[in-house]
Amino acid sequence: MSGDSTLSAFLTTAIDAVKRAGEIQRAAMGGVFQIHKKGTIDLVTDVDLAVEHMIRALIAERHPGHDVLAEEMGGPAGEARSRFCWIVDPLDGTTNFAHGLPLFCCTVALEIDGRLEVGAVYDPTRDELFTAERGKGAFLNGTRFHVSKTQALIDALLVTGFPYAVQEKMTELIGLFAAFLGEARAVRRLGSAALDICYVACGRMDGFWEQGLNAWDIAAGVLLVEEAGGRVTALDGGPFNLRAGRIVASNGPIHDEMLRVVNQFYTSHTKR
Repeated sequence: MSGDSTLSAFLTTAIDAVKRAGEIQRAAMGGVFQIHKKGTIDLVTDVDLAVEHMIRALIAERHPGHDVLAEEMGGPAGEARSRFCWIVDPLDGTTNFAHGLPLFCCTVALEIDGRLEVGAVYDPTRDELFTAERGKGAFLNGTRFHVSKTQALIDALLVTGFPYAVQEKMTELIGLFAAFLGEARAVRRLGSAALDICYVACGRMDGFWEQGLNAWDIAAGVLLVEEAGGRVTALDGGPFNLRAGRIVASNGPIHDEMLRVVNQFYTSHTKR
């Protein structure tokens, strides 16, 4: 690690990237843009593509030689070329955006030697910028925040999402959703995993679970939760793997209860 000044420069790049993305998204919102299908229910717009091109160009200009892993154009073929990997979702919540629903964002994170060090998420419709650097805390528009203090699952507001393969795994996904619905105060489904996990980090939500995610959906959010004092594991309670796509993130106190619900559901589901 080269020191605080280097990390601050990386955070500046992440912030500039997501704020510029927000300008593009805000300008296009409610206007005319092209929508294409990547799958049966998986959409991409020309705004997604324009933002990703912009961010890739920004990173190439400021940090030549760094790898980029992003939703629309992927990442380096084969093994990583660099110690530095920028993880980018140019428009998280594309379906919301395409329908005019103001719940979407851009998210950018930086891994150094496989460890998340910098993250930024920007919601242009609320002008909310979430940022974090490893070991320095998590911030919303420059004000430090922490996870909630909710102690019991029955008092918790949870949030989740469904993968684009939901129609192929309907029984499993709805079953687990119902299991949480029966034990928490309430469960929400907002349509942007990046914002979901930011909301856990800043205490608006108490816990989040999901599967079928990609690294770019949650990389920045994972760092935000950790820096805000929360806990992140795999869905089965094991060590979290950013590229495995299965996550439980919480304020900490309710985490074991969330894992219990997951374990009980899959244990009973397997026995059938």
